[in-house]
Amino acid sequence: MTLDKIAQELGISKSTVSRALSGKGRIGKETVELVQNFVWEHNHVEEEKEILKNSTLNIGVVLPADIYRGGGSYFQNCLLGICEAASMFGYNVLIITGKQHDISELMFLVENKRVDGVILTRSFEDDRALRYLTEKHFPTALTGTCQYEEVIQVDTDNEEAAEKMTSMLIGRKFKKFALLVKDMSFIADKKRHDGFCKALFKNGISKQSQIFYNGSVKMEFLDSIIGNLIAQKVECVICGDDEVCTMIMSRLQAEGYRIPMDIAVASLYNSPNLECYSPAVTAVNVAASQMGNVAGKQLIQCLLGRKYEARVILDHDIIFRKSTN
Repeated sequence: MTLDKIAQELGISKSTVSRALSGKGRIGKETVELVQNFVWEHNHVEEEKEILKNSTLNIGVVLPADIYRGGGSYFQNCLLGICEAASMFGYNVLIITGKQHDISELMFLVENKRVDGVILTRSFEDDRALRYLTEKHFPTALTGTCQYEEVIQVDTDNEEAAEKMTSMLIGRKFKKFALLVKDMSFIADKKRHDGFCKALFKNGISKQSQIFYNGSVKMEFLDSIIGNLIAQKVECVICGDDEVCTMIMSRLQAEGYRIPMDIAVASLYNSPNLECYSPAVTAVNVAASQMGNVAGKQLIQCLLGRKYEARVILDHDIIFRKSTN
């Protein structure tokens, strides 16, 4: 952009523009900032146009395969938030299925330049997808936490949430717990387990006297699990997420157990299903749609060369309901 054009746009003289850009001559600080900001914004707009010219305007979103088998509502709400952010910036969303040991769909999108960036909605301890994307230096965001510095990460503090809820339940005189999580290779489940154990330690309760289920919380095993919980005189079941909690609540009530009189139930992730039970279930509330929305915005701002936040931790609430009264 020429000096004449800048002067015309800002309504000042050409010589004033020249002095503001060169730093020579007497000129007010406000005028210098006005001219420099105008030039920066104009140049940035031109850079964005160049970026968009070579862009697919697509971002890939990797959803776990288990959501198609009746998985929790977290991923659906997270996807809605991502789509909302993408739409705001004029981007499209391509959805692919992510499997822990098969990243062929993801590799196809990246290798064939079908997307400009990728959002992963779940992270594993040894995550092949994250390792592949960081080795390619491909723009990546994650709704979760990982070890890779260049990955944009948006999460809530699952460890703190689990510790806080467990401590509050202990404060309500519960001493014998069962923790049921889907898979300890999921970073979120591992952090929830760690937070639970930390609360036990801080409150002087033996970890060895508690019951843990990891990966075996499936429909075909529910009768055995429920029988063991009752036989072991568990006072409160803490479920890793809403899907596990829905299975446990449904089977307990079908078997005629009274909640919370016979056994109390809580979940480390909330969903509308848990509010509909009678009694409603105590749960950790996280805005999954907000998590997806923030991840989408930060990734797209990164793609456009704008300022973005590489790490965002969102708040959570613990909602106590009648299932633990």
